[in-house]
Amino acid sequence: MRIVIDRLGICFVLVLLLALVTRAQETVPAAEPQPQAQTKSSPPSSEPSNKAHGNGDSEIKKQEQTGTSNDRLFYALPNFLTVETQNVPPLSVGQKFEVVARGSFDYIQMPWYGLLAGVSQAQNSEPGYGQGAVGYTKRFGAYAADGTIENFFAGAILPSVLHQDPRYFQSGRGGFWRRTGYSVSRIFVTRTDSGRHQFNYSEIFGSAISAGISTYSYHPQGDRTLSNAASVWGTQVGYDTITIVVKEFWPDIRRKLSKKK
Repeated sequence: MRIVIDRLGICFVLVLLLALVTRAQETVPAAEPQPQAQTKSSPPSSEPSNKAHGNGDSEIKKQEQTGTSNDRLFYALPNFLTVETQNVPPLSVGQKFEVVARGSFDYIQMPWYGLLAGVSQAQNSEPGYGQGAVGYTKRFGAYAADGTIENFFAGAILPSVLHQDPRYFQSGRGGFWRRTGYSVSRIFVTRTDSGRHQFNYSEIFGSAISAGISTYSYHPQGDRTLSNAASVWGTQVGYDTITIVVKEFWPDIRRKLSKKK
């Protein structure tokens, strides 16, 4: 049976790190304001104060204009379909394909797939690929194809056909567990292009279609079984679930790191 737990393990570690950082920030008491020396008063400014969020405000303004993001998870992995505001325009069919293609063929994806292929080779997942340079190359190609096919079916093709919104709308409200529950629920609930809530057919069926294509086309002959396709489907949904939890908390961590800088 095809063993595909490497991506889940890596992402699970990332979630644990985010959880620790988030809980630590929730428990740190607010600093007492220090008295300041009186200075000559100046007339109040008529401009709204946006300094509290720093780069976060400029990023949100860009999202409100373009409907997508230029953010990257941990400053590396593309996070272009995560938005931190509800006030964004709907995406056209062309925009859905453009942003998915931008993320799928991003420069960082090649090292990422290379890392996953290396972990898979070390575990000897799918022995039909063999070992050595040839086995590694096959695993690398399989991971690249798996990720690209799933991205397009779940993020562009089905959302366009079904008029669903492929973006993740960050909650940003409540404690760690409430926000985690919200993010996990987005695997099954999504928005339509008109803003209504709907079952996330694009994610569930898009990952199923991509699992079927990958299992029965370019993966080793011995792994082309219905049970293995179901296992791959479950793994992809699990991977997307963990990733979406990371997407919920990463913008907060990014803003805090920007303030420190």
